[in-house]
Amino acid sequence: VQLQASGGGLVQPGGSLRLACEVYGVVLGIRDMGWYRQAPGNERELVARITSGGVPNYAEPLKGRVSISRDNAKNTVYLQMNNLKPEATAVYYCYADLWTTPYADYKDHWGQGTLVTVSS
Repeated sequence: VQLQASGGGLVQPGGSLRLACEVYGVVLGIRDMGWYRQAPGNERELVARITSGGVPNYAEPLKGRVSISRDNAKNTVYLQMNNLKPEATAVYYCYADLWTTPYADYKDHWGQGTLVTVSS
């Protein structure tokens, strides 16, 4: 099982990006999915998470500027980011709380990260 993130890149200030992260492989269940980010010299921090029922939770400073959604049929979580500012430059990591084997518990799995650079 692996998570594959996509959609990062270079965007000008004020622009938008949509990140996607798909879970590949056989999974028995998926609970929360979400996104963290890590800027150079900083710790990894929560951006947003979403429950299996579609209830989102956002980091307070990012409310109103990002929107998280998921497609359970595609095992994919999305992050729409609008009005991006240079301080949003970071590597964005997706995660999913997965149940992968019958006798194991749910466990967080992480994607490889996708770089978002906001610069003119």
